[in-house]
Amino acid sequence: MKPLHLRSAGTSLVISFDSGEAEVIHWGTDLGSTLPDLAILKAAIPPSSADATVPAGLLPQASSSWRGRPALRGHRIADGVPGYDFSVRLRVAEVASDGAGAVVIIQADADAGIRVSSALTLHDGGLLELCHTVTNTGTTPYQLDELATVLPVAPAAVELLDLTGRWCRERHPQRRPIQQGTWVRTGRHGRTGHDSSLLFAAGTAGFGNRHGKVWATHLAWSGNHEQFADSIGDGRTMIGGSELLGPAEVILQPGASYTTPALFAAYSGRGLDGISEAFYSWFRNRPHHVLPAAATGLPAGKPRPVVLNTWEAVYFDHNIDTLIELAESASDLGVERFVLDDGWFRGRRDDHAGLGDWYVDETLWPNGLTPLIDAVTSRGMEFGLWVEPEMVNLDSDIVRAHPDWIVGPSVQSYKDGGRLPIEWRNQQVIDLVNPDAWQYIFDRVDALLRENNISYLKWDQNRDQLEHGHAGRSSVHEQTLAAYRLFDELKKAHPGVEIESCSSGGARVDLGILERTDRIWASDCNDALERQTIQRWTGLVVPPELVGGHVGPTTSHTTARTHDLSFRAITALFGHFGMEWDVRGVQGAEREELKRFIALYKEHRGLIHSGRMVRSDVPGDSLMLHGVVAPSDASQATVSPGSTAALFALVRTRTAPSEQPGRISIPGLEPDREYRVEPIFPAPGDADYSHTFAQVKPPAWMADGAIAGGHILAEVGLPMPVLNPEHALLLKITAL
Repeated sequence: MKPLHLRSAGTSLVISFDSGEAEVIHWGTDLGSTLPDLAILKAAIPPSSADATVPAGLLPQASSSWRGRPALRGHRIADGVPGYDFSVRLRVAEVASDGAGAVVIIQADADAGIRVSSALTLHDGGLLELCHTVTNTGTTPYQLDELATVLPVAPAAVELLDLTGRWCRERHPQRRPIQQGTWVRTGRHGRTGHDSSLLFAAGTAGFGNRHGKVWATHLAWSGNHEQFADSIGDGRTMIGGSELLGPAEVILQPGASYTTPALFAAYSGRGLDGISEAFYSWFRNRPHHVLPAAATGLPAGKPRPVVLNTWEAVYFDHNIDTLIELAESASDLGVERFVLDDGWFRGRRDDHAGLGDWYVDETLWPNGLTPLIDAVTSRGMEFGLWVEPEMVNLDSDIVRAHPDWIVGPSVQSYKDGGRLPIEWRNQQVIDLVNPDAWQYIFDRVDALLRENNISYLKWDQNRDQLEHGHAGRSSVHEQTLAAYRLFDELKKAHPGVEIESCSSGGARVDLGILERTDRIWASDCNDALERQTIQRWTGLVVPPELVGGHVGPTTSHTTARTHDLSFRAITALFGHFGMEWDVRGVQGAEREELKRFIALYKEHRGLIHSGRMVRSDVPGDSLMLHGVVAPSDASQATVSPGSTAALFALVRTRTAPSEQPGRISIPGLEPDREYRVEPIFPAPGDADYSHTFAQVKPPAWMADGAIAGGHILAEVGLPMPVLNPEHALLLKITAL
């Protein structure tokens, strides 16, 4: 059987069938239209090993003498006795290709009664999508323990980068050398997790934003999971991921199937920015992706509206007069979407009661939400509402009526002596695997959307699910699928309503939930300094139009740090811009400054939400330069003279050892074209921003702007001003 060769955007994937099983011979740089003789890629047979070449299979298996982590783990239960067919010998039965980047490979072991169908698609932007479906073709039950999706990386990959974090400090990078053995990142949260890696990246020594070869994977799943790098003694390394199944969570009856979450994988020969380009291309080519208006080279769509969320403005103090005043103030600033956060439903005066009772509180809102909604929409804004449908408080009418609807390790409800999980933020989880509970939640949210003019839901999920059980058995898998179905059915019933995924901030950020939602809340932390790191690494995978970034109060609610408005606003600009702030108190010069930033976002959001994300490899870790460059490839229009070609932010996070930053390269522009670079916030003459700078005299070019070619800007750079710590400078680059 001939090998398969998929090519796209500088990436090749080659699958050989010489061994009888599907084997990934190459995943990485484009090999061109003509494949070499694959025999030259076959490894030698070392001493004291199997007497055959051991394939790095698409489904690595012990029956081929693979000594690393197997893809499929499970066993058959015969006559009530477990442990049979523990090792399968899968061989290729069928291969089907559409000729346009999509392939289905079926491998089977008739003796063991197992068939696995692998679906692979190499998308136009170079992102590979891969999932497996295992089917029990035998006559007795088969208990599935794991089905992993893995890919090999080249021997040149010697470093591993993944992400970790906690509440209000999500997605921070960590690096380690690739060494023999297995490095595993496990998420047992019942959701993706604040510490979820988001991306597993293996690369050449010292790979960075714009240099080095990188192989990276992401698992599109919102429940328990593992991501790993597995390096075995013969020198080969696999990276991949799998759903982490609970005890006996998936038992396949004869004829039944299980499908893995999709693994998305990207290769880049130009550092991490190339990985981002592959993911951004996939997101933006989805038919349901929310496109920006007037985005260069993209069809016109709905712009991502300026948001005001009420949480850090009023918290639980829901007074109709106060909220209408807030809406009036927001409208005056140019806000386009007003979101009422937690506290609007029955019994909700703090976070101890009311979750699950999704009815408008009649004591607070005797006329329902209509007066506030009318006040918002009459001023040209959309109205949005916070909900948390997957959680309940014990102090709620729904729990008093249905105590058996709470998930937990016991068969009995807690009212009948069953044990509950420890409370988390005074919450328990409603059992969406129970069809009655699922239907109740669907009906209540559906009614809210039918009975009110709501354009947007901020959908929260505020606790881990560490003892998640239905009828006494582990059920994270089924709960996750039930939650997906809830999103899907509500979207189907209300196609015009957008949904934000919030999970105590950024604890549910993955491509599984993003297939069903229109943006994510990256973190509950609005501290601009923390947000610089959180948004930078979230943006490694998720494009800025899908990442909420808000200007919070002058002093942060979560860190008590104080930042000036320019730093907070420049930070929020490179995302889906909004505010979480009582803007009624923003007056005078500060109000005019905020209006200026809102106008700046509206002017440039088409670029920010369609362009290429570019991150400079700045020496040291006290300075960051990142920006968005207008698309300029063959499928998208090149910027015309006089138009904005890029926006960059120069950010000082803390003091530096040197007196001045020197020349900083500005990469990503067309090398043979000339550009004008100018500071626009603070701009020359903005005397009120003198505290931003720490030098006596700024570089000369800042007065009138600098004109230079793209090659000069990338290779030589420009001398940059000395910024004070926790300040930023916004640069506009215009095509000449």
